[in-house]
Amino acid sequence: MTIRVALVDDQELVRTGLAMVVDSADGIEVVAQAADGAEAVAVLATTPVDVVLMDVQMPYLDGIEATARLTARAPGTRVIVLTTFDLDEYAVAGLRAGASGFLLKDASAEAVVQAIRTVHAGDAVLAPHTIRRMVGHLASASGSPAASPALDQLTDREREVLLELAQGRSNLEIARRLFLTESTVKTHVRHVLAKLGVRDRVQAVIFAYEHGLVRPG
Repeated sequence: MTIRVALVDDQELVRTGLAMVVDSADGIEVVAQAADGAEAVAVLATTPVDVVLMDVQMPYLDGIEATARLTARAPGTRVIVLTTFDLDEYAVAGLRAGASGFLLKDASAEAVVQAIRTVHAGDAVLAPHTIRRMVGHLASASGSPAASPALDQLTDREREVLLELAQGRSNLEIARRLFLTESTVKTHVRHVLAKLGVRDRVQAVIFAYEHGLVRPG
């Protein structure tokens, strides 16, 4: 099965370089390109893709709003935000809009290909230490915690796993802390994501902070 990728960036040179990297990887193909968010929304309305590499600072419609529109219209589409600075406000905004992670524009070819495969498999492109740094941005941008009936659906164990996720811990770290097998943790994570209606662990972290389950520090 070929992973269909769209490239969205207002710099043609960047798109050309990414296209060369993506098309050279086995089982991945660039099927669409766009020079701004508005064009991306229009093109992807008729061209189904699996993964979008999305720049954030573009004319007409920025990558944040384009990400929000694309993920709302096609929840199965995974978006990776392309940013110049590690964990800047644009990357955080992109994650809040529904992106499944972010990449620096100077990432290696191997990192780009691996990121595409990772989000296509349903996971997120964020290391645990990055999630820990992200929570400060999320907390400062959030208002009062919101209530959610989805939390009532979680078992005590699933709530424990969610709290561990919110601390940026990997499945292996969670397994060690809760005295579980890693496969059991993966099952719990899958159930948590399904019950909360979020697409990956990054969105679960955002959910936890927005609903007051955990706070920085």
